[in-house]
Amino acid sequence: MSANIANLDSSSFSTTISGERPVLVDFWAPWCGPCKAIAPILEEIATELDGKLSVGKVNVDENEAISAEYGVRAIPTLLLFKEGSVVEQIVGMTSKDALLDKLNAHV
Repeated sequence: MSANIANLDSSSFSTTISGERPVLVDFWAPWCGPCKAIAPILEEIATELDGKLSVGKVNVDENEAISAEYGVRAIPTLLLFKEGSVVEQIVGMTSKDALLDKLNAHV
């Protein structure tokens, strides 16, 4: 995992998503093929938008309560938080361009 992507869990999730900077959270699992496929895209975005956007990952197998709280039923699910509220949701694999289009509306 990139130095620009935070591994989030129950102790760090709430404080991370409630800051002023938008946070893109990837709900994923190590056994998920599409999750592995989108990982390099997220690393590129984390680097390109460093300072404007934070990126974090939540392993759904290790953090079931967080996944349930946000209704994550399919992975990968990407949630964009702004000051603690979900402002965008992307479910499934997507292209970098499509993801950037959604993110740029909020950063």
